[in-house]
Amino acid sequence: MFFMDAVTKQISIEQLIDQVPGAVKYLMEKGIKCIACGEPVWGTLEENAKLKGFTDEQINVFVNDLNSMIA
Repeated sequence: MFFMDAVTKQISIEQLIDQVPGAVKYLMEKGIKCIACGEPVWGTLEENAKLKGFTDEQINVFVNDLNSMIA
């Protein structure tokens, strides 16, 4: 398993869920589907957030929030 130093907007959803378990609940609250939500989603955090209409500024907040979840 590869461990990252920090979450970036280019991280794949699969890698994010694998490395930051709290991301599942966070993504669900934001309306971004993830692999653990029962429907496979591929691509990056940025790609999936943009599909839901989030702005670059909002995505940067997501990245900061997710980084705060890394132990």
